[in-house]
Amino acid sequence: MTQKAKAASSAKQSGDAFAAGQKTVEQVVKASTQGYEQAMEMTKDQAEKTSAAVLRGYDDYAAFNKESVDAFVKAGTVWSKGFEDMGKLFFAFAQNSSQQSVEASKSFMGAKSVTDIVDAQSAFAKTSFDNMVAESTKISELTMSIANEASAPVQAQMNAAAEKFANPAL
Repeated sequence: MTQKAKAASSAKQSGDAFAAGQKTVEQVVKASTQGYEQAMEMTKDQAEKTSAAVLRGYDDYAAFNKESVDAFVKAGTVWSKGFEDMGKLFFAFAQNSSQQSVEASKSFMGAKSVTDIVDAQSAFAKTSFDNMVAESTKISELTMSIANEASAPVQAQMNAAAEKFANPAL
């Protein structure tokens, strides 16, 4: 083989090797570009899913917060109405007691003997005690009613919260 033939053969082999190397580099670049594009697509999908979950969580929190405030407003409304009713009950009791005291004072003034005064005082004390027991029962029942009605919206909201946090997928 002549020098020219060897040089031509060597040049051909170098050219073939260069072409093969270039093809390999192009394949590596193409494969890495595809991997990069896949990674970017997966990252984009995950970011979208995470953003949607965060926004949904915020919306859920905002709705829950609004429901909690509404429950406390309802409870406050019941409390204020209940205390208004209790104030009316106390006022009626005080007015009735005052009226009975005036009537008892009149009967004391009209008494003709100490026995009449003692009898009038005994009747007044018995009536006053009976009225106090009856009014105390009314006040106690009203207080329990107010407490139960006022706590109902808050209790319902707490139950909803417990259920929601126990089953977060809902």
